[in-house]
Amino acid sequence: MTTVWRPKVRIPVPNIDGADVEEKLRDESTTKGTKRKRAPHTKGPCEHGVKYRSKCKVCSGCPHGRLRYRCKECGGASICEHGRLRSQCKECGGSAICEHGRRRPQCKECGGSEICEHGRRRSDCKECGGSQICEHGRRRAQCKECGGSGICEHGRQRHHCKECC
Repeated sequence: MTTVWRPKVRIPVPNIDGADVEEKLRDESTTKGTKRKRAPHTKGPCEHGVKYRSKCKVCSGCPHGRLRYRCKECGGASICEHGRLRSQCKECGGSAICEHGRRRPQCKECGGSEICEHGRRRSDCKECGGSQICEHGRRRAQCKECGGSGICEHGRQRHHCKECC
């Protein structure tokens, strides 16, 4: 018997096979079950507005309000036996730790992505215009004029203020 292959369908070729054989095959094809269809692929953000549904704390969250794979109490897959993120644990040999024992993006010797050409952290470099430097040329957190978080209501650095501590 000669057949023609079509996706998800096998039909006998007319004028080659006998007519009675063709009718039997049609009867069998109607009695067999059809292949189960998958659910449609969801595109875009979840109903909570998070771009990737797997990163949404509500859709894939645990009862503690965290992502389930990062929750210590739920025994998340990203938590090692030392209670740290598995990728950033020195004792476990995490993937984010370089051979010098530092976080890979912050290692000067490895040429990490957070180190600029001046050998400083990219965010703290004045010459590179780092994100932690304000328009006055100071660290944003310690700038009085910008109202940085490291300045108390008395106008002093928070950790040096006798009245606040």
